[in-house]
Amino acid sequence: MNTKLFKLLRSATAFFVIAQLALFIPQCSVAQESSDYISFTKEKGSFVIAENGQPAPVVYGQDEFPGVKTVAEWFSNDIKLVSGQSPQIFESDLPQSKQLILVGTVGKSSLIDQLVSDGKLDVSDFKGDWERSLTQVVENPFPGIDKALVLAGSDKRGTIYAMLNLSRKMGVSPWYWWADVPVVKHEAVYVKAGRFVTDSPKVKYRGIFLNDEEPALGNWVREKFGGFNHEFYEKVFELTLRQRGNFHWSAMWGKAFFDDDPENGPMADRLGIVMGTTHHEPMGRAQAEWHRYGSGPWDYNKNAEVLKDFWRKGIERNKDWETLVTIAMRGDGDEAMEEGTNIALLEKIVKDQREIISEVTGKKPEETPQVWALYKEVQDYYDDGMRVPDDVTLLLCDDNWGNVRKLPTIDAPVRKGGYGMYYHVDYVGGPRCYKWINVSQIQRIWEQMNLTYTHGVDRVWVLNVGDLKPMEYPISFFMDMAWDPTEFNANNIYQYIVDWSAEQFGEKYAEEAARILNLYTKYNHRVTPELLDARTFSLENYNEFERVRNDYRDLTLDALRLYNFIPNEYKDAFDQLVLFPTNATSNLYEMYYAVAKNHQLAEANDPEANYWADVAKQCFDRDSLFTVHYNQQIGGGKWNHQMDQIRIGYRSWAEPRQRIMPRVVRIEEPEIDRSELAFQEADGYVSIEAANYQLAKGNDKIHWEVIPHLGKTDSGITTFPQNEYPESGDAIYLEYAVKLESTGEFDVNVMLSTTLNFNANKGLRYAISVDGGEEQIVNTNGAYRGELGKWQAVRIIDTITKHTFQKPGIHRLRIRVLEPGIVIQKILIDTGGLKPSYLGAPQSEQIKL
Repeated sequence: MNTKLFKLLRSATAFFVIAQLALFIPQCSVAQESSDYISFTKEKGSFVIAENGQPAPVVYGQDEFPGVKTVAEWFSNDIKLVSGQSPQIFESDLPQSKQLILVGTVGKSSLIDQLVSDGKLDVSDFKGDWERSLTQVVENPFPGIDKALVLAGSDKRGTIYAMLNLSRKMGVSPWYWWADVPVVKHEAVYVKAGRFVTDSPKVKYRGIFLNDEEPALGNWVREKFGGFNHEFYEKVFELTLRQRGNFHWSAMWGKAFFDDDPENGPMADRLGIVMGTTHHEPMGRAQAEWHRYGSGPWDYNKNAEVLKDFWRKGIERNKDWETLVTIAMRGDGDEAMEEGTNIALLEKIVKDQREIISEVTGKKPEETPQVWALYKEVQDYYDDGMRVPDDVTLLLCDDNWGNVRKLPTIDAPVRKGGYGMYYHVDYVGGPRCYKWINVSQIQRIWEQMNLTYTHGVDRVWVLNVGDLKPMEYPISFFMDMAWDPTEFNANNIYQYIVDWSAEQFGEKYAEEAARILNLYTKYNHRVTPELLDARTFSLENYNEFERVRNDYRDLTLDALRLYNFIPNEYKDAFDQLVLFPTNATSNLYEMYYAVAKNHQLAEANDPEANYWADVAKQCFDRDSLFTVHYNQQIGGGKWNHQMDQIRIGYRSWAEPRQRIMPRVVRIEEPEIDRSELAFQEADGYVSIEAANYQLAKGNDKIHWEVIPHLGKTDSGITTFPQNEYPESGDAIYLEYAVKLESTGEFDVNVMLSTTLNFNANKGLRYAISVDGGEEQIVNTNGAYRGELGKWQAVRIIDTITKHTFQKPGIHRLRIRVLEPGIVIQKILIDTGGLKPSYLGAPQSEQIKL
């Protein structure tokens, strides 16, 4: 965002903002390839994807991979999102068109292979490589065709990425569906002349793990899709492919990917998603399947034959699909095996599992990719000497909190199976779950995953993302980094945030959105919302708790300001990705700060503790409104249940069944006897909020009444009824007790609301006296004749009289009204030290008489 707009947003009025609060390298770019080959203006030799409402047709061969054909339909819809028109799709037959988009896989597509054999397309530099993509404008590819845009891949996923890379460059964010990111329409879209080839990814298998998916993701999926079926997973796999991922661990809390929907497995393979089962689910079978079909104990010492049969069925089911088989064994339910499990037993389990793999597939075991996850206590077996065959990938792990536990030594022998890393941005477990909102800084992810990569871990990167939403931001970074970790360094991480923000919200707002995104994740990384409580930060030392509360409060105001300026079509995306996590977490800081203040004041038996108790309750109630807002209002209810996760009320590592209001203490407030209080002079003045009188005198017709919140500071006080005029001799007055140390003649300023002389220009009068002495009559506005005075603009009438205070001690100041309509806001006595200010000095302390 330009500097001028940034300053405008920072200084803009917050009146609508507050209303919303009450409710609730070198340059590193997100671009998918090194060269920007998309243009929205025509250049010499460029290819027309769409122009004047006419998109180029899309063609693929009849013999092409089915998954490529499916993605070609996504790609066609992307062109429609950008240009407004859908291109026709042709299978094998060439359309009657001078230009076409040709999609195909080298060695699989007869149309691509024909171009190669005719010498019109060179694939020699990437043929047979892993997941490489070619984008090239070819002149006169076939008879009658002037120009073709070739989107080719060295393999199935290379072809898929060729299409989706182009979509992303046209402006279709990977999050267009999952975060409602709008697509900017263009009248024309072109691909520049030339040949653009991607390198193979630096990490071979790159994916996410849906985990800890109840209640949020589970409730949402059941409402929107009817269960964890192929319709749901197609959305997940589309997102994965759009981010150039290729690997997946599926949801596993009572779920079984291959068993829940028979179409899940074939669909994953068709789309090129390499499926695995999680770190504790061996041989392609889910834990839930054992509970459904297993018999006897999950114990290889006691039940080996049943377990081997169970595992064999998993390999038989999955043998024709591209999978990464988890081997070895943990205890049932993602727990450690029984005490004293020995290495020899685990090595036998692995040996038996590999025999099953070989028998079922008819191939050597090393020809089926396998992984052994060194998760939690399993790493101890490895450290104590357990080994698996060299072709098995060792999947190393973090500590569930984003801190890498183990890496290969720099001089370690090269393993055929290599090493992988299982990393978390969501976790269920001790010392406390973190499931609700993103708490991961991409700077930390980069630092740890760069450490990982530079130690040779490049076979598998898998990220535990919990419910998927709201982890969009760290998912994007993890997947982009996994493609090529060498593109990132400490000095370009922030530029990535700006580029990512531009991709989601447009370039004009990217700088400010990135600043907020960066800061909210920094604040959340300090302490997770689930661990945050009234004791986290210090109230006493360095004003710490108030500072962090204020930091989050200020950031939320900035997010709300930007939300109000950002175009309407971006609001839902901005709310999900930036505003909601900032606003809702800020509310938690407000709540726990209020709880801390309540406890501190209650310990001192200070009745102000009750005010903070009320604030805490308001924040607690507002938290539920944030849930309603996200679930039912963003996207018209599209994301209902995605914020069902409990975040308040933890008593142990596990989430509570329902939100629990933090404990607050209420102090019994003694009834205030105004007659026993006096305002104490200090720093050369006495300041009194008019509502805090010592004595209010009326009669049977006229009474005094406070109008709460009226005026510039606290409240206003006036007589009622407003059409009842005091008669001569009526004593309708307010009296205030003050204790002075000073003596002499002092100014007394009675500050009034700017009521005009509505009574035929007679003016509104009051009488003022000290200690029962002679009254001075003040006409507050008798001189007004319709001209605008400064006091109207500043919203106050200052009426100053001089009074003599002959001795130190208690004095009584009396203000007697002679007409209705006089609204008194504040009284100031200047004993020599009162300084000029717009609102008047803050109220003086009261002491007992």
